[in-house]
Amino acid sequence: MKALVYQGPGAKAVEDRPKPKIQEPGDAIVKMTKTTICGTDLHILKGDVPTCKPGRILGHEGVGVVDSVGEAVTQFKPGDKVLISCISSCGKCDYCRRGMYSHCRTGGWILGNEIDGTQAEYVRTPHADTSLYPLPDGVDEEALVMLSDILPTGFECGVLNGKVAPGSTVAIVGAGPIGLAALLTAQFYSPSQIIMIDLDDNRLGLARQFGATHTINSSDGKAAEAVMALTGNRGGVDTAIEAVGIPATFELCENIVAPGGVIANVGVHGHKVDLHLERLWSQNIAITTRLVDTVSTPMLLKTVMSRKIDPKKLITHRFKLDDILAAYDTFGQAAKTHALKVIISP
Repeated sequence: MKALVYQGPGAKAVEDRPKPKIQEPGDAIVKMTKTTICGTDLHILKGDVPTCKPGRILGHEGVGVVDSVGEAVTQFKPGDKVLISCISSCGKCDYCRRGMYSHCRTGGWILGNEIDGTQAEYVRTPHADTSLYPLPDGVDEEALVMLSDILPTGFECGVLNGKVAPGSTVAIVGAGPIGLAALLTAQFYSPSQIIMIDLDDNRLGLARQFGATHTINSSDGKAAEAVMALTGNRGGVDTAIEAVGIPATFELCENIVAPGGVIANVGVHGHKVDLHLERLWSQNIAITTRLVDTVSTPMLLKTVMSRKIDPKKLITHRFKLDDILAAYDTFGQAAKTHALKVIISP
């Protein structure tokens, strides 16, 4: 089969690989029909994720058709259409019982990281019964790819961890796919202001279409002052969501969070960040970190099925698997190509 393989920092290639086989009784082999590229894949290519070793097939998102199952799989059978969760969970260990599927003792974020992933014609998915979801009828498959990772990540790591509440003020730093997913799902809770901050005017325009009440282009270095002007005498926002993963954006969150507020980190950080406790120690600030657990996926599936949100509008480009290198170039040059999520089909 064809697969996109990580060859070390800055290097990737399309290779021919053997079709995966059942290794454990709970495995399923899924024939991919749609996958995508994540910002985390770009972090891997930068060398920011040391657990991902050269030779790994990348990708942790997608939908497909079950090709075969192990003898312990009871919820799925060959021919079933499924959504693949970016997080594999056994459902039995101490972390899974606490709803922390990302820290599953035999799973977690392993697809496209510690085991071969979804940017291929087939993928082996461990713990199939608790890591796959049946595709509902009548919902576009491309839209459902957004439920593998970015929608639950934006919702759980940003909105829930950030304690977004009715009438609260929210700033989202980074208008990429994850930041826009946080924007879409923050509206479940009716905050009074959702301020989107980015360097890219095109993405800020999309943020306004998706429901942002205000947008700020931070290229002039005055984003913090603009947030203060928008929030009046409250001294900043109740929730600052970091959705990029670089020191400058996390420090901006430190500068715009109001007393009693929450900084919810979503971005993947490959370098150290300064924590300004000399300013924040007395401000009743909470800082949260999280790897998505995907506990919200069933609920988000229902919101998509009921058309409360439409994640398909995050998709901007489509490619065939043979052209995945072009897809990476397009996704990696988003400021030039205006790419958000790209869909890749075999």
